[in-house]
Amino acid sequence: MAAADGGGPGGASVGTEEDGGGVGHRTVYLFDRREKESELGDRPLQVGERSDYAGFRACVCQTLGISPEEKFVITTTSRKEITCDNFDETVKDGVTLYLLQSVNQLLLTATKERIDFLPHYDTLVKSGMYEYYASEGQNPLPFALAELIDNSLSATSRNIGVRRIQIKLLFDETQGKPAVAVIDNGRGMTSKQLNNWAVYRLSKFTRQGDFESDHSGYVRPVPVPRSLNSDISYFGVGGKQAVFFVGQSARMISKPADSQDVHELVLSKEDFEKKEKNKEAIYSGYIRNRKPSDSVHITNDDERFLHHLIIEEKEKDSFTAVVITGVQPEHIQYLKNYFHLWTRQLAHIYHYYIHGPKGNEIRTSKEVEPFNNIDIEISMFEKGKVPKIVNLREIQDDMQTLYVNTAADSFEFKAHVEGDGVVEGIIRYHPFLYDRETYPDDPCFPSKLKDEDDEDDCFILEKAARGKRPIFECFWNGRLIPYTSVEDFDWCTPPKKRGLAPIECYNRISGALFTNDKFQVSTNKLTFMDLELKLKDKNTLFTRILNGQEQRMKIDREFALWLKDCHEKYDKQIKFTLFKGVITRPDLPSKKQGPWATYAAIEWDGKIYKAGQLVKTIKTLPLFYGSIVRFFLYGDHDGEVYATGGEVQIAMEPQALYDEVRTVPIAKLDRTVAEKAVKKYVEDEMARLPDRLSVTWPEGDELLPNEVRPAGTPIGALRIEILNKKGEAMQKLPGTSHGGSKKLLVELKVILHSSSGNKEIISHISQHGGKWPYWFKKMENIQKLGNYTLKLQVVLNESNADTYAGRPLPSKAIKFSVKEGKPEKFSFGLLDLPFRVGVPFNIPLEFQDEFGHTSQLVTDIQPVLEASGLSLHYEEITKGPNCVIRGVTAKGPVNSCQGKNYNLKVTLPGLKEDSQILKIRLLPGHPRRLKVKPDSEILVIENGTAFPFQVEVLDESDNITAQPKLIVHCKFSGAPNLPVYVVDCSSSGTSILTGSAIQVQNIKKDQTLKARIEIPSCKDVAPVEKTIKLLPSSHVARLQIFSVEGQKAIQIKHQDEVNWIAGDIMHNLIFQMYDEGEREINITSALAEKIKVNWTPEINKEHLLQGLLPDVQVPTSVKDMRYCQVSFQDDHVSLESAFTVRPLPDEPKHLKCEMKGGKTVQMGQELQGEVVIIITDQYGNQIQAFSPSSLSSLSIAGVGLDSSNLKTTFQENTQSISVRGIKFIPGPPGNKDLCFTWREFSDFIRVQLISGPPAKLLLIDWPELKESIPVINGRDLQNPIIVQLCDQWDNPAPVQHVKISLTKASNLKLMPSNQQHKTDEKGRANLGVFSVFAPRGEHTLQVKAIYNKSIIEGPIIKLMILPDPEKPVRLNVKYDKDASFLAGGLFTDFMISVISEDDSIIKNINPARISMKMWKLSTSGNRPPANAETFSCNKIKDNDKEDGCFYFRDKVIPNKVGTYCIQFGFMMDKTNILNSEQVIVEVLPNQPVKLVPKIKPPTPAVSNVRSVASRTLVRDLHLSITDDYDNHTGIDLVGTIIATIKGSNEEDTDTPLFIGKVRTLEFPFVNGSAEIMSLVLAESSPGRDSTEYFIVFEPRLPLLSRTLEPYILPFMFYNDVKKQQQMAALTKEKDQLSQSIVMYKSLFEASQQLLNEMKCQVEEARLKEAQLRNELKIHNIDIPTTQQVPHIEALLKRKLSEQEELKKKPRRSCTLPNYTKGSGDVLGKIAHLAQIEDDRAAMVISWHLASDMDCVVTLTTDAARRIYDETQGRQQVLPLDSIYKKTLPDWKRSLPHFRNGKLYFKPIGDPVFARDLLTFPDNVEHCETVFGMLLGDTIILDNLDAANHYRKEVVKITHCPTLLTRDGDRIRSNGKFGGLQNKAPPMDKLRGMVFGAPVPKQCLILGEQIDLLQQYRSAVCKLDSVNKDLNSQLEYLRTPDMRKKKQELDEHEKNLKLIEEKLGMTPIRKCNDSLRHSPKVETTDCPVPPKRMRREATRQNRDGVLLC
Repeated sequence: MAAADGGGPGGASVGTEEDGGGVGHRTVYLFDRREKESELGDRPLQVGERSDYAGFRACVCQTLGISPEEKFVITTTSRKEITCDNFDETVKDGVTLYLLQSVNQLLLTATKERIDFLPHYDTLVKSGMYEYYASEGQNPLPFALAELIDNSLSATSRNIGVRRIQIKLLFDETQGKPAVAVIDNGRGMTSKQLNNWAVYRLSKFTRQGDFESDHSGYVRPVPVPRSLNSDISYFGVGGKQAVFFVGQSARMISKPADSQDVHELVLSKEDFEKKEKNKEAIYSGYIRNRKPSDSVHITNDDERFLHHLIIEEKEKDSFTAVVITGVQPEHIQYLKNYFHLWTRQLAHIYHYYIHGPKGNEIRTSKEVEPFNNIDIEISMFEKGKVPKIVNLREIQDDMQTLYVNTAADSFEFKAHVEGDGVVEGIIRYHPFLYDRETYPDDPCFPSKLKDEDDEDDCFILEKAARGKRPIFECFWNGRLIPYTSVEDFDWCTPPKKRGLAPIECYNRISGALFTNDKFQVSTNKLTFMDLELKLKDKNTLFTRILNGQEQRMKIDREFALWLKDCHEKYDKQIKFTLFKGVITRPDLPSKKQGPWATYAAIEWDGKIYKAGQLVKTIKTLPLFYGSIVRFFLYGDHDGEVYATGGEVQIAMEPQALYDEVRTVPIAKLDRTVAEKAVKKYVEDEMARLPDRLSVTWPEGDELLPNEVRPAGTPIGALRIEILNKKGEAMQKLPGTSHGGSKKLLVELKVILHSSSGNKEIISHISQHGGKWPYWFKKMENIQKLGNYTLKLQVVLNESNADTYAGRPLPSKAIKFSVKEGKPEKFSFGLLDLPFRVGVPFNIPLEFQDEFGHTSQLVTDIQPVLEASGLSLHYEEITKGPNCVIRGVTAKGPVNSCQGKNYNLKVTLPGLKEDSQILKIRLLPGHPRRLKVKPDSEILVIENGTAFPFQVEVLDESDNITAQPKLIVHCKFSGAPNLPVYVVDCSSSGTSILTGSAIQVQNIKKDQTLKARIEIPSCKDVAPVEKTIKLLPSSHVARLQIFSVEGQKAIQIKHQDEVNWIAGDIMHNLIFQMYDEGEREINITSALAEKIKVNWTPEINKEHLLQGLLPDVQVPTSVKDMRYCQVSFQDDHVSLESAFTVRPLPDEPKHLKCEMKGGKTVQMGQELQGEVVIIITDQYGNQIQAFSPSSLSSLSIAGVGLDSSNLKTTFQENTQSISVRGIKFIPGPPGNKDLCFTWREFSDFIRVQLISGPPAKLLLIDWPELKESIPVINGRDLQNPIIVQLCDQWDNPAPVQHVKISLTKASNLKLMPSNQQHKTDEKGRANLGVFSVFAPRGEHTLQVKAIYNKSIIEGPIIKLMILPDPEKPVRLNVKYDKDASFLAGGLFTDFMISVISEDDSIIKNINPARISMKMWKLSTSGNRPPANAETFSCNKIKDNDKEDGCFYFRDKVIPNKVGTYCIQFGFMMDKTNILNSEQVIVEVLPNQPVKLVPKIKPPTPAVSNVRSVASRTLVRDLHLSITDDYDNHTGIDLVGTIIATIKGSNEEDTDTPLFIGKVRTLEFPFVNGSAEIMSLVLAESSPGRDSTEYFIVFEPRLPLLSRTLEPYILPFMFYNDVKKQQQMAALTKEKDQLSQSIVMYKSLFEASQQLLNEMKCQVEEARLKEAQLRNELKIHNIDIPTTQQVPHIEALLKRKLSEQEELKKKPRRSCTLPNYTKGSGDVLGKIAHLAQIEDDRAAMVISWHLASDMDCVVTLTTDAARRIYDETQGRQQVLPLDSIYKKTLPDWKRSLPHFRNGKLYFKPIGDPVFARDLLTFPDNVEHCETVFGMLLGDTIILDNLDAANHYRKEVVKITHCPTLLTRDGDRIRSNGKFGGLQNKAPPMDKLRGMVFGAPVPKQCLILGEQIDLLQQYRSAVCKLDSVNKDLNSQLEYLRTPDMRKKKQELDEHEKNLKLIEEKLGMTPIRKCNDSLRHSPKVETTDCPVPPKRMRREATRQNRDGVLLC
């Protein structure tokens, strides 16, 4: 669209002449919509780059023919008016504009706006994120719809009134094809925002610059409860993905609130495919801008429904509608069939948006909340159906509603993760109510079976309420993320040991987590990326929310107490009482047989059920009535217990009627029935019992007792009734509730009595028909002979029992007999097989009467034999017992050797059944003749082929027959060496007789042969003879090759040799083939396929058909000969013909020079060796072209060549010329090219000129030697000392093994120590980087070399030694020295800093290197013991002001009082640790908690006799007060101790009394203890014999506000003295056993804890090893599984060597001495702050900044002033705090030849900002400030021409900065260039003031690999070590000693239990806690002790147990 063509038809140009032919033009599209009659299309106008609004308006007037005075406005499609102020920023290339009468004028006709929506670059950047809809077993369609609802929620977030969102499913075929529409009343989108919506992955965070966001002015919302901020339209992905997941096309219709226009955009798959097919831009299109309710553009009948949708626009101020068409058929079916399911799922996703932060609380009255204005309505329209309309607020069965309304209580908390991430959480408790869990079922996670599905005797173990579902569903910004859930947290997971609440309570909780947008979700909002990882991070802080306030408490303790409270308040369980014992139940499956605890009573829902009580069941078939036997509870229980369910065993009542016991779940007991109703039922049941039978014969044929009947006589139908004692008919046992299970049946049996026993021949059971009685049909099948009994018996349904409750049921029997009948039929006996054609056989016959009884034939009968297709004859038939038809012969056709089946009909006239069919298989007969095909006598075949004969062996009926050894032979005659054909016909009787080919040699014409075919084994079968005519073969027999030259063809014989020019091609090779009769064969495609050549893989088939062979490429070297072979191979013959091609040299082409001897020449010496010259052709083959006279034509030339000693000679034997005496004039070393010319031929050779012998010693890459180099004491020199040997011309001399030494003063020490070095192959020696140790001041070094016994002196190096500001010398410790330290509490904060040599704090130290050790002080010394406890420092907090300080906070104070020592350490390296001064602290006792004895007394056993010793309870009991950790405390407390005797039952009043008949005694408590000398019972004191009582010692201390835990001492009371003495001994033994058991268990627990810790360490080490192995694989380093450490060591050695080699390579460095960093405020000299890789750029930039290179940069002006003072003002300095940063350049700014992101002109010379070439090793941010100020926007290009061109173009549009060139030129920003001041000198003239080169990238990569390998080596060694420790511990646990201890523990526990049973005591582990006052609830929260301490504890426990 250049301006030259006038803008095209109807177009125009706006601009000046300077704009030139189209450069910088913008094209805009103008719609004239002032009047309705305006033209419909747009007008393209071209606007010049420098045009203004006035010129543009004039051009518009000119183009459209408008008067300039006419009033009109020009606006964007968003109705933004174009003015002078916004013209440049608004009128962009490709923009669409309106010409209107006013800004708010209605669009009279619609317009089309061109748009582009190329996907944003995030499409690539974020393409790895978890993409769309991995459905996890759920249909993803609701989640796709949710993406569209998200957009609507965001769009309506600013609505003041109702936020209405409608989803319309338009499935009415009469209105068009199916569609889905999502409509909201949100703020709508402008055309630009609609364009941005179409850009894929343009998220709200990337909409900047030219993008006008559909979330314009995005500000992160303020925090609200549950994060319900509607900020959920996020990534610029979900809407597009959802649309094209649901259907094929999307129509976006939107109207902003302040706009008159509706904007419409269509995206469709069909349109994209069409554009791709037509090669059009895919991501471009049009937005239709129209007035509201204008639907004239909808012309497609498939979209008729759109007219109605568009008409609705009238009423709307703003809206957005997404209309999806081309909906997938499977989606339509799902939306129709599962309407309730997916709407319920959407209600679940947006539950809290719809119902508010508290959710849908149905039980509470609703208050109007801000969330109630969200109205999400779903409607579905189908043809002929009432529309389905549902509002999500009306759905009451979504899972969150069920969770909210089944919960009894809730626990709210909040989690704070690192950063701004906040998670609100709620846990709800769903109680157990009587017989069921109230936890709601989720259709996706069915957890229970229905009660109705339970069988009546099923076995139920209580299922967990929640099942396998995770606890927490996860919401992001208030919206459900469906595929992410959190199983649990450590503090709410079921404990391994029983906690405060039963384990099942942990399965009655549900929960939800509400996160803000600081947590990442996938772009489709289906999963969180890392929520669970962050929540389970150790730094995540959980707090409880109480009454809306955060409470900093221990979350695990708070949760455990809350759960316990919920269990006690809300769970309604069953109480099992009257424990009877534990049994197994063998009637159940093996896994469920035990243990079962049995009980005699339960308490349930306020009622008590006991054994023997009458009960009734519900929900069983049938209902059971009976008495309770006992109750079952699964598990090893002991005593009373609560449980959610169990089973009850019921004895059925009345027992006389139901002698059985049933077991059902307790939940199936009827709690509403009265016991009287059950009793009445039992009495009624006993009244009705069956008594007798009534039998009648309604249809006759009555059976009389003892009747004799002929066989087959029928018995008539029977009618039977069952009568009870009252004579009443009955059909079931008494009671209607039993249903079908107790129906009465009548069983009829007919029994045959025989010698072998009684046999039932008839058995029927009849049910009562309801309206008719029991009935049996007529019986006609009694045919056997013998005595019979007909028996009628009443039986029970199902069981068929004939007795019930011990009583027989009614029955009746009738006896009769049956006699035989007369014969009437016959059958066949056993026949002899097989049957063959013509071979006679016999047919035996057997005769029977009517009922199958055997009979004999006595009359004469003539049998008749018939069979279809057979001729049959017989000889005779015999009479008597064995009747046989003899001599039967059959003849006829059969199909095969397997024979044919025939039906042989035998008729015996005179019998009732006179005929029978005998099925026989007739086989062929014996062989009789031979049949051979073809039938003709003379047969014609070709030589070399085999002839097949079809032979058949036939019997006398011409059937093909077979028999063993049936072998057919064919013998040929008429020529020698003919084959013999043999075939075996034994199995089939027919076959193909053939064999090898008939081959007669040298046959040229026809020949006649004879063939004789016979069966040698069958002499009676005549042979068959045939005549054979043999023809010559027509197959290929010979192959010939010819070479055609002109009209002549020359034959190339086999193995011939052909001479040809090297590199040429042999053309015109042909071949011919002949057959056996010497006839030439035409080449066909089939033959051509079988021809192969060996010189080319590809053969032209068309050429082969013409007899042409492929061309042969002759080798280019005369030494190579080519073997060529042509071969033909088929099934008959294999032929070949071959020849050899010998190459000959071509014409002379090249002169070739070859160096014999070395290629190097030392400066001033001649070249050792000679140059040989020959002439070759184009392929390098030597040609004999030289002669002695040729020498004169040879010339030699070269730069610096000394021709004085050149000698040339002719070598006749090799036909070459030799040149010697080559020498060069001294100059710079390097490669020298020599040119050799002979006639028109020439060639070059290259020799290397090397330096002369060493004469000087120079330093490489070293700063200026005149000034002293500052070095910090103990630090490395800045550069390595590298020296180079040079010759007298200063050229490097590569002489190796020259000794180099370093001379210095004795007070200067170098590390490594001064050693002699030798030069390498380059004449260079790297002495390395030395660490310098010397007194402060100036020192000197000098390098010397010894070569050929003479000394070469090097330069002198001056060093200035300074103190080290980073060398740690001591640790400074600060803490509150006035603080007191209570046992088990927390230490005060310790602040540690590391102090350097110059008394400053060292910063940037790894916190892991600072540690704190603590141990108890002992007399052995102050050194920390091996088991000292070690702590690491805490993370730095935001309010920690001092930099470089480390904090030890909240460290736990030891539990035991005493003097402790604390010492802090700083690990300087792997071996050296810098320790602080030791801090001595006194640990004091904590708060008083309990009363304990000084020495635990034995359990007393006393009686109430006269003897005081027998009544004494305790002697010398010292009681004291301790804290939680058993430390004695309370020394300043004064009070009393009250001693009281109590029984195990609070109601027990008959308790023993103390002496003086008192119940309580008081003892004084002073100085923290009380002494009780003796405590004696009163004589004849009350009390029950053999009963356990307790003495409760309760402290009463007025000064103490809290109540202390009392001390309780159990004792045994007896009335008998002897018994008391015996029990006292047992009590003593019990105490010893208890103590032993405690010590054993302590040992085992400590061992197990240590084992678990070791397993954790092994797992951690394994994970670390695997992680590092994977990282190494990323670096392509594979470690073998065996011999790992040696392999790693070898790898490390190799990598370190490679890294060292790279570091040794010389690279550019700045030799300007750097300023020593005395403190952290000094960055260094500018020359050392940056590095540049490119040498040319480094040279010119260093020169450009030459005046600033020596300047020292500091962070503060104070530091700059200090340096200024130290150097007396000689050193220039630059403080960063004095720079005005607002004028600094933007480092991300584009180069000036880009305007608004577009290329203004195409530059040359590779322009780049000079600052972009810099790399900063340290302090990047500060360095960017420095060099941004120094370089500004300076640009560097290749050369001066490129720079001038660049400046000339840039100044047309903007200011041009300073330009530098890589050639060293400078054009200043004012345009001035040229002169010495604008030309950079060479690099060596910069005197080292040049930026250094960075370390090679490969060196950095090697550093990473070395670090990884070192870490991996440590990880492998650690894994090996912990594995060994674990195996050692496991072996120890398996030792005989440990096994013996385990056995001893088991024996002790068994003995203890026996003793406790003898004593009648309550076991210690089940002691009644009701005696203790105010029991204290504690949750275990102690940290796991360090491994060393646990091992120590384990060792001590072992020793302790051994001492026992």
